[in-house]
Amino acid sequence: MTTIKFLGGCGEVGRSAIAVDSVILDYGIKPSSPPEFPMDFTPKAAIISHAHLDHLGFAPSLMDYDPKIYITPPSIDIGRLLLYDSINVMQPPPFSKREIRQFESNCVEAYYDERYEVENFEIEFLNAGHVPGSAMIFLENDLRILYSGDFKLEDTRLLEGAEKNLPEMDILIVESTYYGVEHPERKELEKKFVESVLETIDNKGHAIIPAFAVGRTQEVLMILENYGITPYVDGMGKEVFKVLERYPDYIRDPKALRRAFKNAIWVEWKKREDVLQEPSVIVTTAGMLNGGPALFYISRLYDDPKSKLLITGYQVEGTNGDMALKLGMINLGNKIVKLKMKVEQYDFSAHAGDSQLKEFVKIAARKGAEIVFTVHGEKSDAFASWIRENIGIDAFSPKNGDVFVI
Repeated sequence: MTTIKFLGGCGEVGRSAIAVDSVILDYGIKPSSPPEFPMDFTPKAAIISHAHLDHLGFAPSLMDYDPKIYITPPSIDIGRLLLYDSINVMQPPPFSKREIRQFESNCVEAYYDERYEVENFEIEFLNAGHVPGSAMIFLENDLRILYSGDFKLEDTRLLEGAEKNLPEMDILIVESTYYGVEHPERKELEKKFVESVLETIDNKGHAIIPAFAVGRTQEVLMILENYGITPYVDGMGKEVFKVLERYPDYIRDPKALRRAFKNAIWVEWKKREDVLQEPSVIVTTAGMLNGGPALFYISRLYDDPKSKLLITGYQVEGTNGDMALKLGMINLGNKIVKLKMKVEQYDFSAHAGDSQLKEFVKIAARKGAEIVFTVHGEKSDAFASWIRENIGIDAFSPKNGDVFVI
């Protein structure tokens, strides 16, 4: 028998954590204010799908148990950057620099399409197409389980889409972030985004583009370069690019990525004021606007109706980005201000949309899946109902703390 316990990420986006017997799949935080954490667990090993903090961000707190951490090579280096940054942002920090160092030393490099013995399982990582180094995780003993993590089936400028040749399985644990939501066609979306950027510059304003440091910053720069726009780039996205240069096998077109960064102007923090002396395009870290250099630029421009805030990613409820979109207001730390600069959102999602989620479950069913658990989304109940009604296999939307013995 296998015991599956859902420790976080059920009916929500954030703090993903699932225990399968003595192994834990992801152990993240929810980037709300204040941050939320998964339930406690004592693992013998941890398997991390990718380096985003909602999947990796609480893993250093496990170091008292000294588990081995199975993770792809790019995710180790990217995770290091994000974890050290997170303890500066989260006050009080939930773990120490010593625990991050131990986390690094406990990491075991895992590569796509290779098998590893982990406790009583054989595991395999499959390309998830979400961010560089992201993986779906396959576990096999008497039971065969596929955990999708975050995935995207279609190619983007930065990445090849997720692996579609899935292994035979009994159980699928699948994200449901965008169930019921179809992403716009990518080329049309890029065109609208670029038109808005150019319109802002023509109006003598500044186009501020907050972007997640991992994946989104790199893709946005590739789009802008393709349309002949030279942006400034500020924040951790620069450091992530330096990491990705070391892992060209995880990038769809490494040469195009290098061109994009060569085209951009890198901003040193002492020079940020200088960037605002003339109309500019600034791609800057803090995807959800809860910290980072994005807030500096917004603090200077929030009262400027000629400027725009072009949000490029999902905004968790309760974050600054969510407040900017819904209320046209933002918390600058020392005050909450009304935004006179225009706020727009462009769905450059690295997640599967509605049709891809459904296609993925259909593929899994053809590969033998008899039970599906829907997680990582606010509409996971509805997704589970759709699976039961349209595919005819058992599907459950667990709650945090639920335990299944199979």
